[in-house]
Amino acid sequence: MSLFRFPCRASRPRLPGMLLAALLLSLAACDGEWNNPYPADQSGRNILYTAFTDRPKHLDPVQSYTEDEITFTAQIYEPPLQYHYLKRPYALIPATVEAVPEPRYLDAAGRPLAADAPAEQVAQSVYELRLKPGIRFQPHPAFAVDAAGNPRYDRLDRAALAGINGIADFAHTGTRELTADDYIYEIKRLAHPHLHSPIFGMMSELIVGLKDLGARLQEDAKALPPGGWLDLDRYDLPGAEKVDAHTWRIHIKGKYPQFAYWLAMPFFAPVPREVDRFYSQPGMAEKNLILDWWPVGTGPFMLSENDPNRRMVLSRNPNFRGETYPCEGEAGDRQAGLLADCGKVLPLIDQAVFTREKESIPYWNKFLQGYYDASGIASDNFDQAVRLGGSGEATLTDEMRAQGIRLLAGVRASTFYMGFNLRDPVVGGLTDAGRKLRQAVSIAIDQEEFISIFLNGRGVPAMGPLPPGIFGYEDGKAGINPRVYDWVADPAKPEGGEARRKSVTEAKRLLAEAGWPNGRNAKTGEPLVLNLDTTSGGMGDKARLDWLTRQFAKIDVQLVIRSTDFNRFQDKVLRGAVQMYFLGWNADYPDPENFFFLLHGKEAKAVSQGENASNYINPEFDRLFERMKNMENTPERLAIIRRMLAILQDDAPWVFSFYPKSYTLSHAWLSNRKPMEVGNNALKYQRIDPVLRERRRAEWNRPVLWPLLVGILLVAALVVPALRQARRRAP
Repeated sequence: MSLFRFPCRASRPRLPGMLLAALLLSLAACDGEWNNPYPADQSGRNILYTAFTDRPKHLDPVQSYTEDEITFTAQIYEPPLQYHYLKRPYALIPATVEAVPEPRYLDAAGRPLAADAPAEQVAQSVYELRLKPGIRFQPHPAFAVDAAGNPRYDRLDRAALAGINGIADFAHTGTRELTADDYIYEIKRLAHPHLHSPIFGMMSELIVGLKDLGARLQEDAKALPPGGWLDLDRYDLPGAEKVDAHTWRIHIKGKYPQFAYWLAMPFFAPVPREVDRFYSQPGMAEKNLILDWWPVGTGPFMLSENDPNRRMVLSRNPNFRGETYPCEGEAGDRQAGLLADCGKVLPLIDQAVFTREKESIPYWNKFLQGYYDASGIASDNFDQAVRLGGSGEATLTDEMRAQGIRLLAGVRASTFYMGFNLRDPVVGGLTDAGRKLRQAVSIAIDQEEFISIFLNGRGVPAMGPLPPGIFGYEDGKAGINPRVYDWVADPAKPEGGEARRKSVTEAKRLLAEAGWPNGRNAKTGEPLVLNLDTTSGGMGDKARLDWLTRQFAKIDVQLVIRSTDFNRFQDKVLRGAVQMYFLGWNADYPDPENFFFLLHGKEAKAVSQGENASNYINPEFDRLFERMKNMENTPERLAIIRRMLAILQDDAPWVFSFYPKSYTLSHAWLSNRKPMEVGNNALKYQRIDPVLRERRRAEWNRPVLWPLLVGILLVAALVVPALRQARRRAP
């Protein structure tokens, strides 16, 4: 009867001792990473991890034109051509077509001309492109068909979309072969009145019939109900001629050798008619089921997750065509290990995970912990990562080298500028007063100081719109902006002297001659107040804006900052409702025409919705631009460019700010990285060593347990005696 009866005291478990022992054993077993932000099932997988700061606004290739967007679109869409990843100078090579097209030139009567025919004789250039066979689109519900071959999702309505919130929610997908029709359809989309393509103004002057198509679509769109669909297959476009299922011709007015570069840009990537129709169905736009959110392409990756405020994921396209890694490059590429993957099938990674990081410190810390494979360098972290030598050369710090981190550096094919709206009654116009006011502001804003304070020296003061590496850019005395700088001779300098910014006194003199002595209207005495429209994340940083305000104050000008969101800013620029603004431009292709067109009169944004946000129209500059854009890189072309630069420096439609230097860091497990300023489709070439990454992460992120153990022992030293005392007092 008493088999299971024990004394009361013996029946109490030794709880404190048992818990302490269990806790200590648990901690001893914890030698993994406690701070890993990724799911455990991703460990060891062939995934590239990186970050983005600004969310993309457009993923539709007809609209997308910014750097934060092409990071994604260039991996998904395939225009006919691309740039060789390793060769420099940059060289165009086929992407989806069999060869880089050589234009055929025709005169006004349609007769063939020689390849070296003068531009004035050429009435039309014809580019014939032929697709490689067997290229297929990524899996997508727009291509899904039933057993009878009929589309599954071509008659959707709001009721049918109940429970559908993303592309992955559709039960069926399909694919089909890429055809010439898909490229022709996209060219027509450039003229769509609801899409507002940023290059329509320019291309409507080049592609035969595109302007007329835009007018017809504009008129027909008025008769559509809200959300109605324009079937572009119903419209002819003489400038996009179908030869057969795999061949098409593009007809260009006149002679424009740079057009081949455009064929390497997403604007000319294929968009199938059925995809356009699929996304135009009722209820789709309300759920962000649109091409601008879920792109469809033939490229190496497809967008599998899109939450631009948090995370975006590119996954391998299972239907990609099997392109291989290049086997040749430039001198030094083999020694740098950039040819080790010669002939391997692309892409070399399975997935790329992009996490949005709004702040630089978390971004930097995760990179150092190995959770991002590559990183830029924010100003706050510059001294930790890079050491600048006496002549400005950059090297890694000992701390970075100890972690096996690599540095890629170079001056980017980009330019940053503060633009004036030439339609504005105060800062605009091509009068002497307007020019001198803008020149005074150009002198007053100390770009060298800005580069030193805010860029850690990662920039070169701009003398004009052309950055280094672009034909027409010149170093030294020949290349200075004489309206803003003086050349000071110094035999000790490598170039025999240096450019020195003109004085504030000179800026004030120009301002007075413009009718604003001491920053006041010479007739009314009213102070000169100028307005800068900006967005947060651009010039919108408070410290930078405070600095800029002080620059204007040096010449007694009051600067008012008008900060707004991106969409509102874009709308104001489009309407010509800004006075001053700050923008940058990355080269689409390595030719001076790609920078000068930003100031071409026909591109005036308030007039033709082009890319000339300053609405600058100078007849002489425009005439020279028309001559220069069709020329080869000859001494004659250089002479024209020099005159164009002199006109811009005199008219000062921009405050030429700086050409940025890019410093990029990558870990030892990330291979095949080479600066590529114009191609943008570099993700498919990069390779990850996930085993090395896992090992380094474990080394760098071992939990430090001894402080926790000490804390537990201190608590136990206080609690256990108290519990024992209480136990003794128990009846």
